[in-house]
Amino acid sequence: MRCPFCGARDTRVIDSRELGGGESIRRRRECVVCGRRFTTYERVEPGGLMVIKRDGRREEFDSRKLRDKLRLALTKRPVSQEEVDRIVATVERELLATGKIEVPSTLIGEIVLRELKQLDEVAYIRFASVYRRFADLEDLRREMEALGAARTRSEHEAPSS
Repeated sequence: MRCPFCGARDTRVIDSRELGGGESIRRRRECVVCGRRFTTYERVEPGGLMVIKRDGRREEFDSRKLRDKLRLALTKRPVSQEEVDRIVATVERELLATGKIEVPSTLIGEIVLRELKQLDEVAYIRFASVYRRFADLEDLRREMEALGAARTRSEHEAPSS
């Protein structure tokens, strides 16, 4: 691995951690030449997975694009990068589990919404407002009411200790 600071090819791994339930590996590296440290990530690339957009266009699945959209929804929210990586890994795993080469973008959106709903309600609303194309405040209000109703149901269904 080439050092991003000095360009030297001689680096060593000083720490490795699994992320997303083993879906990827985070490695801390140190350059033997300049001594600076940096982080790299390793993960399996879902080869050839195509996303069918709402307008019929097709484009290759890009986990970086998904990660960027999640970071946008999670701006200034108390959610770790590990949680973002977990959601991305969950989406990739579920898409690959379909066994299809082409998947609709709506499937990706629904998986992300399901994960965000459990993780952070503000991020869920932010993502839903774009994904579901809220036209006005009434759409936002309806989504928030549905979210509140779902939370109330789950609180009543939770087993008491």
